[in-house]
Formats: sequence, structure tokens, C-alpha cells
Amino acid sequence: DVQLVESGGGSVQAGGSLRLACAVSGYTYSSYCLGWFRQAPGKEREGVAAIYTGGGNTYYADSVKGRSTISQNNAINTVYLQMNNLKPEDSAMYYCASATSCHGIELVEGIRWGQGTQVTVS
Repeated sequence: DVQLVESGGGSVQAGGSLRLACAVSGYTYSSYCLGWFRQAPGKEREGVAAIYTGGGNTYYADSVKGRSTISQNNAINTVYLQMNNLKPEDSAMYYCASATSCHGIELVEGIRWGQGTQVTVS
């Protein structure tokens, strides 16, 4: 069964950085979509960034473009989200999710979710 485990969240001051990690297990093939999403209290879930692990194509929401980088380490089946120049509005629960097909940040089929990691920016 596919499992995703996030780590790396925490509390930082505005302008600081965090690197979130999503360890993925259970896929029998190396190509899939992996996205980072966030949800703040009272707000809808927002797609932040995504990567297609087969070709390395990356996609970003406008809200984080230029401040965040999604990357992968295939050797340890982990996808990272490096976030810089964090703002209070970046505060949210961050989730990673995988899918067997996707369209940019939109995950389409075979979606699995992690449990989330909290990011708080003050």
C-alpha cells in the first residue's frame, strides 16, 4: 500500500525558511505525481507545488512561485519542498499527496494523502 509521511514543519519568523519532506513508499514503479497542498483554518485547500517524478517536471502556485522549490531524491523516495522568505499567510497544515496521474498541480487519479505537517509563520 502507498504511504506518505511528511516531516519538517515547524514555527518560524517571517522571512525564514523551512524544508518539508515527504517520504513515499509502496509504489512498484518510479514515475508518479507528488504534490504539496496546504489548508489554513477556515480556508479551502490550496495546491502549492507538484512534481512528476518520472521527468522532474515541476509546477508551482503563483502564491509561492519564486519562493519555493520542489525537488526529489529518488534514492530515498523522498520529495522536498523548500520554502524561503516565508510569510504569515503561508501558515497552514501542509500535506503531501501522490497520484498515478496529474495535470500540473491537480492530482487526477490514484490519489493518496499523508497526515500533514504544521507550518506556522509569525
